[in-house]
Amino acid sequence: MKQKILVTGGTGYIGSHTVVELQAAGYEVVIIDNLSNSNVEVLDGIEKISGIRPYFKELDCNDKAGLSLLLKEHPGIKGIIHFAASKAVGESVQMPLPYYRNNIVTLLNLLELMPEAGIKGIVFSSSCTVYGQPDVLPVTEDAPVKPALSPYGNTKQINEEIIRDTIYAGVPFKSIILRYFNPIGAHPSAEIGELPNGVPQNLIPFLTQTAIGIRKELSVFGDDYDTVDGSCVRDYINVVDLAKAHVIAMDRMLSDKSDDKLEVFNLGTGRGVTVLELINAFEKSTGVKVPHKIVGRREGDIEKVWANPEHANKVLGWTAKETVEDTLVTAWNWQKRLREKGIQ
Repeated sequence: MKQKILVTGGTGYIGSHTVVELQAAGYEVVIIDNLSNSNVEVLDGIEKISGIRPYFKELDCNDKAGLSLLLKEHPGIKGIIHFAASKAVGESVQMPLPYYRNNIVTLLNLLELMPEAGIKGIVFSSSCTVYGQPDVLPVTEDAPVKPALSPYGNTKQINEEIIRDTIYAGVPFKSIILRYFNPIGAHPSAEIGELPNGVPQNLIPFLTQTAIGIRKELSVFGDDYDTVDGSCVRDYINVVDLAKAHVIAMDRMLSDKSDDKLEVFNLGTGRGVTVLELINAFEKSTGVKVPHKIVGRREGDIEKVWANPEHANKVLGWTAKETVEDTLVTAWNWQKRLREKGIQ
């Protein structure tokens, strides 16, 4: 058994897939989640895949006293992967204050508690939104961080600055910041996947819910951008590929493979795909039509962004392996599994 890892937001979409990969790598996992955008039944799926049911505590990372107690009750935690955050760009524009409270205070609490708990490192879940609309594509880690286009993006920028300042102050732990591009898909077993509470804010669950008849039609926000078909361009990365990068990052920190106390990596495929191209790829891969309509642009959206993942490829030895087409099939299989279970 490797060391013990705390995963905040571990019943969420990316968190649950990462827990599976951590357990497969031999880590013992402790999950905390307030279940604001996930379901405790995700633990059943994790157990079916890995054969291990991780320890779970329903806890909000805003509750510093609760966090402190949990760390005392689970001595020996050596690393944290911090997923817990509100994450919808459009919603953050409409509700900025809950985003700032939830996304910033939670990180502050963890960073303040880490030294006394003897935790060696934290992997932070960041986003390509910190680049804003990049001047040069594909985006490298050296691209300038631009003024955020949404409160969500701004929370990621602020959190990165908090981590950087904290590390610079000489704390006894390391951090790796992982800037995600657009995670999609589900575990190939169809035991876990993306299942937001309520109306989905992300593209793929809304797309699959539309394809299966739960939603009437999918809205495509804008067809007048400077792209091949006028819709926004994103770099869509398979969620399992993304999860595996977190295990590599944790291994790197805990084994002191780098002298750097703070490192930043882009996690993407290096391929830009428009929203309309993604819909077309889903229809071709699954044979299922997706009713959709063009609507006005959504405030806070970036026109086009995709990664240059070479730094992660070379330094971490990590590569996104799954194609968009195959990944979309996993998303559809997950949606069908939900229907079989009577969940949707």
